[in-house]
Amino acid sequence: MKIIYKICIESLWEKAESSGQFNGAPVDIQDGYLHFSTASQVHETALRHFAGQQDLLLIAIDADRLGDGLIFEPSRGGDLFPHLFGPLPLSAVLWTKPLPIGPDGRHVFPELQS
Repeated sequence: MKIIYKICIESLWEKAESSGQFNGAPVDIQDGYLHFSTASQVHETALRHFAGQQDLLLIAIDADRLGDGLIFEPSRGGDLFPHLFGPLPLSAVLWTKPLPIGPDGRHVFPELQS
């Protein structure tokens, strides 16, 4: 199983849970796909795009359940990032956990798997 991660505002995720799928944050909708990160990328994603932001969740997703809509595409520095073209079915979600800010001002991550 390959695990990828999504950082999401808690209120957006609550809406997804109500509807049974996640259609994306505003940036996802604007870009036409859902942005995800691998375990080795998600810390920098938090620093670059969510610095200081509270009320976040870290969502672990089984990438194998996403089918052909999941494509790894080059992004910053040529690193391949997972992008999902289509909604995220909640059946692919392994867990959700809070992503609090620690005393150093950075988000505190749970143990991650690749």
